Amino acid sequence: MRSRNGRPTKRALGPSDPIVGPQEQDCYEGERLGRLLESIQGKIEAERNLDGSVLPEKIWLKQQFAIGVNEVTRLLERMPPYTEECSSNGKADAMSSNKKTTLLQVILVASDCNPRWLIKHLPTLASSRKVPLIFVKDKNRGSLRLGEIVKLKTAMAIGIKAKGNAINDILNKILFSHDLDQEKRFGVN
Repeated sequence: MRSRNGRPTKRALGPSDPIVGPQEQDCYEGERLGRLLESIQGKIEAERNLDGSVLPEKIWLKQQFAIGVNEVTRLLERMPPYTEECSSNGKADAMSSNKKTTLLQVILVASDCNPRWLIKHLPTLASSRKVPLIFVKDKNRGSLRLGEIVKLKTAMAIGIKAKGNAINDILNKILFSHDLDQEKRFGVN
C-alpha cells in the first residue's frame, strides 16, 4: 500500500501476519508437530531417568530449558554475537572460554502469541546469535503444547540449552535432517 507521496506505508502487525526474521525459520504444525513434541518429550523422560538426579522435576527442567520469553531473551542477550571467528573456532570453544555463558541450541516459539510484540524481537535476536527458531503452530493451542513439555499450563517460548545430552542429540537430528517421517531415526517408539 502506498501513501500520497508514493512511499510505502508502514502498518502494525496483525494477528494473522507472520513474524519473519532474517534467518530461515521452521514452522511445525499438525502431525509433524505431534511427532516433534513426542520425540522431545520421550528424550526428556529418558534423560531424566538416566541423570539419576535427586533434584525436583521443576528444577531439573529449569537446568535443561530457558522457559518463557524473558528468560529466553536474557540468555540470547548474554550469548556472544555470531562472528566468522566463532564459526571457525566452533561454539564449544566460545563456551569453554567463558564458563558463565549458557548457549541455546534452538528456540521453540508459540505462533499463537497475542499480542504479537511479545515475541517480535526473538527472530532478530536469535539470528544474530545463529540460534534456529522453530514456530509451533496448532490453531490456538501452540502455547499449551509448549507448556506440556515443561509441565506448565502455557509457555510462549522455550529455549533448549546446549548441554550435550539426549535432548540436544534429538534436536540436532531434527534440525539437520528436516524429516520427521522416519520415527526410528529419532528414537521414538
